[in-house]
Amino acid sequence: MTATIVQQLAAFATSVRAKGLPPELRDDAARRVLDVLGNSLAATSERPAAAVGALVREWGGTGRATAIGTGDRLPEPSAALLNGTLAHSLDFDDTHLPSVLHPSASVVPAALAVAESRGATGAQLLDAIGVGVEITVRLGMAGYDEELGNSVFFERGLHATAICGALGAAAAAAMLSDVDDSGIADAIGIAASMGSGLLEANRTGGTVKRIHCGWAAHAAVTAAGLARHGITGPPTVLEGRFGLLQAFCGDQSDVDAIVDGLGERWELPGIFFKPYPCNHFTHAGIDAARRLRARGVDPAEIVSLELGAPTSVLRTIAEPREDKIRPKSGYHAAFSGPYTVAAGLLGGGGLGVFHDDFTDEAAADPARLELAAKVTCVPDARCDEIFPHQFPAVLRVRLQDGRELEERVDANRGGPQNPLSADELATKFRLNAARVLPAEVSGRITELTYGLAELSDLTELTGLLRT
Repeated sequence: MTATIVQQLAAFATSVRAKGLPPELRDDAARRVLDVLGNSLAATSERPAAAVGALVREWGGTGRATAIGTGDRLPEPSAALLNGTLAHSLDFDDTHLPSVLHPSASVVPAALAVAESRGATGAQLLDAIGVGVEITVRLGMAGYDEELGNSVFFERGLHATAICGALGAAAAAAMLSDVDDSGIADAIGIAASMGSGLLEANRTGGTVKRIHCGWAAHAAVTAAGLARHGITGPPTVLEGRFGLLQAFCGDQSDVDAIVDGLGERWELPGIFFKPYPCNHFTHAGIDAARRLRARGVDPAEIVSLELGAPTSVLRTIAEPREDKIRPKSGYHAAFSGPYTVAAGLLGGGGLGVFHDDFTDEAAADPARLELAAKVTCVPDARCDEIFPHQFPAVLRVRLQDGRELEERVDANRGGPQNPLSADELATKFRLNAARVLPAEVSGRITELTYGLAELSDLTELTGLLRT
């Protein structure tokens, strides 16, 4: 009999667990770990972290996994919930295109919690993360409609990051548990009943989206544990009449995208790192604004700005207009095209725009709001042609002296065509970690993470993450 999709994914995971990832893919997975750890440390003072932290401490239980940025050790599902919330809270996590989802923020917290609890090596952790991320983005691609030019999940208001992330993270958690390939398939199948997430908070407010990756990681660890204790998942959980793809995407799904070239062609190396802690749709606008600034444009001389972007992106970064030109908070400012253009022209921390640009105080700054109000967002035909393989933008400015200038950004910084170097990623981690850790500690974490493939255990690394 032909293996079902979930059985093929489980066989893939088992093969990688036995053979290990190629060295270059382990290196890439290590960079994903460092990125997630830095984003998580930077988010420890955020309100969602406090809320989730309070909840998991109320739950109690035997602590075997590190809660990042605290002195706590928690049960694996609780640690995954908290750490996944931290990883996604600042919208600084990596992005796969064209599926438009953020795989590492669910996969790394789930895998780290199980790996620490079960005494895995660094290489085993990296192998599980590589497989979990690969499965996550391939599931996302199954919901990508080429003719539509967008994710069907997204079009339906569904957060593919959380839905697909729960399954990929479950595969990673199961790889690190004492289960065979049928157990890995069961873990994925169980997680398919647990992953969820709606995107309305991007448009009109609410902090629930910031826990989506935490819940996906929590579901993943729980699913792997249930599989280990004998709960089973349906063998046709993905392609079946009442399976995940039909339920979420209907007839617009592409099942073949999940397994086409599986194990031979890897999506992992092409996933974009974020240089700025805000919605990825806003990044090209920031880069365009920074280029105008480098050309000597004085914000005080600006009469008007026009931000051109892909048509479907405007729903996230431009609508409703009144909310986007006057964000309700620093978090909501991270989803505003007008505000982030203003930040690109006026800000300048970190790698160009950084956390200080997304505080509640910065979002209420009169100078930024005045500049944001001068931004009109419009659809752009060239951007539509490129999206969603990149998140491009064009920024046009009219100055008081009558000049009109334009900057167009077709390839996002942090992707394969415009990558961040290992040193830049280390700088991003250091600046993130500086919120809670001294420089010598963050430096040692960087060394250990980049050397994960050689670590016999995770004790020193996880100990340094408990501040």
